[in-house]
Amino acid sequence: MRWLIDGYNVIRRDPELRGREAEGLAAGRAALLRRLAVVAREHADTFIVVFDGARLRADGDAGASPAGRVEVVFSRAPETADDVLRQLAAKWREAAVVVSSDRAVETAARRAGAIAVRVEAFLSALESSAEDDSDDRDEDDAPTKQGNPRRASKDDRASRRVLRRLAR
Repeated sequence: MRWLIDGYNVIRRDPELRGREAEGLAAGRAALLRRLAVVAREHADTFIVVFDGARLRADGDAGASPAGRVEVVFSRAPETADDVLRQLAAKWREAAVVVSSDRAVETAARRAGAIAVRVEAFLSALESSAEDDSDDRDEDDAPTKQGNPRRASKDDRASRRVLRRLAR
């Protein structure tokens, strides 16, 4: 499975990473890549982090291991990181999990057949070693369409399934 991660989106939604980014963009990127390298050692998945900007070197902070990999992709003008994420989601379809809190990216990922995961849920899964399988949604999140009103949507169930896998 490939995790397609909106790099700056993740950095700016995590207090620790945001603090590192205050030191400089490179420091924020390096902190995120180190955190992902720890996860990549425990999983056979590939983590592709997409950043806006010119093609730059990641300074070897990816920390790739035999059990998993972390790759860095920088968008090239006039493309944005969101454009690259949409392209990668369309390329890998069902074999991809897109991590972004950008609605347009999430929608494009789902249309391509990929699983979309919100950044906050991804960060929570990274921090937790064992997720509780209980349904902790607010009542406002309840589906309004036909079917079992207590059952989460297909997209929500897929997202939770990959996050539980990541947390283990």
